[in-house]
Amino acid sequence: MKTYTLDEIKDEFMGVKGTPRRDEFEFRLQLDLLGDMIKNTRKERNLTQEALGELVGVKKSQISKLEKNASNVTIQTILKVFTALRANVNFKIQLMDTEMNIS
Repeated sequence: MKTYTLDEIKDEFMGVKGTPRRDEFEFRLQLDLLGDMIKNTRKERNLTQEALGELVGVKKSQISKLEKNASNVTIQTILKVFTALRANVNFKIQLMDTEMNIS
């Protein structure tokens, strides 16, 4: 029985890195991970969705949506959420040959 790496499976079924389908897959995966990260950190801090929403200035339903699907959220909201969770946030933006880190 042959074994495959995760990258080989992604290449086969989602296309190689740099193709539109693979890029979309990787982007959506990162958004899912972001939502999971928010949910797990909130629980580690013993906060309910309602309590986190109050700290951020949004309703519980918006926190719920963010944890399930972070695709329709602004960077400002993400920063507010992680600030409320007492987390450090670093963004890495890469434009052509230039790289910028925002902390």
